[in-house]
Amino acid sequence: MDDKNVNNENENSLETPETSVSGGTVEVNSADIIRVKAGLWPTIVKKLSFMNIYLVMFVFIVIIAGMITYIGIRNNSKIDDQGKINSQDLSSQAINDITSNNTQIGDPKQTLTIASNSVFNGKVLFRDSIDVAGTIKVGGALSLPGITVSGNSSFESVSIASSLAIAGDTNISGNLVVQKSLTVSGGASFGGAISASQLNIDRLTLNQDVLFNRHIRTGGGVPGVSTGGAAGGGGTSSISGSDTAGTVTINVGGSPSSGTLASINFVNGFESEPHVVITPVGSAAGNLSWFISRTSSGFTINSNNAPAGSTSFSFDYVVLN
Repeated sequence: MDDKNVNNENENSLETPETSVSGGTVEVNSADIIRVKAGLWPTIVKKLSFMNIYLVMFVFIVIIAGMITYIGIRNNSKIDDQGKINSQDLSSQAINDITSNNTQIGDPKQTLTIASNSVFNGKVLFRDSIDVAGTIKVGGALSLPGITVSGNSSFESVSIASSLAIAGDTNISGNLVVQKSLTVSGGASFGGAISASQLNIDRLTLNQDVLFNRHIRTGGGVPGVSTGGAAGGGGTSSISGSDTAGTVTINVGGSPSSGTLASINFVNGFESEPHVVITPVGSAAGNLSWFISRTSSGFTINSNNAPAGSTSFSFDYVVLN
């Protein structure tokens, strides 16, 4: 009985504000315990609330990143599927079937891969375009209805049966041989000598000296000539040559006088009054006191004295503008 009373007293003593401990006494107030508990809980809740906000933001960011990654992978897989060509192995039976006429193997979405070298003894027809990753070597002639070259090309020999149109600049390092005529709509510049058996030029402008290793021959129409009154009655005249150079022959008739012996009219008039050089041929013409008058359309041969009757004399002329 005494032991039970002692235990009950001990148990009751733990519920009292004061507790005795060997070596001293510790006083604990129940109100302080409740106050400590009441102040600690809000702090824990506040920290947990901050942790929850950061955690929610982190989880949200992870979810958004995962969705973006998923969408990108899915789109890439669609593009790969669209550009992917299904390949199919060629079986022995399919190879044997090729020997028959008009054999179709696979469909356009499949790819036929031939690892070994191939030789076609007959013709090969491509109904669609052909892409070549390497070089093309053609041992024989190559016939193309049209060819477009975007990069540099090297041709050993090219034969064009119809026409060749070049939109850009053209550089020819070797000789250029034209079997027929060559027509140049614009200007032409030559850095070296030009060799031609014949040149037909409407107008030629030379900026430096001209060297002729052979004779200069003039051409064109024959100018007109009319006999002047100084040639006398029955007098005649004739001309040979061109607007540039020629010879005028005057046949004097009866009762000649001084004045105009002959008038020459150019086939093509000059832009301005030209230079006319006259040379008398023979002593008969040399004995005359002759002179000329000139215009852009022709010139006349005149004499200050009357020539001898029933005589003939000539004048050579050269005309330059």
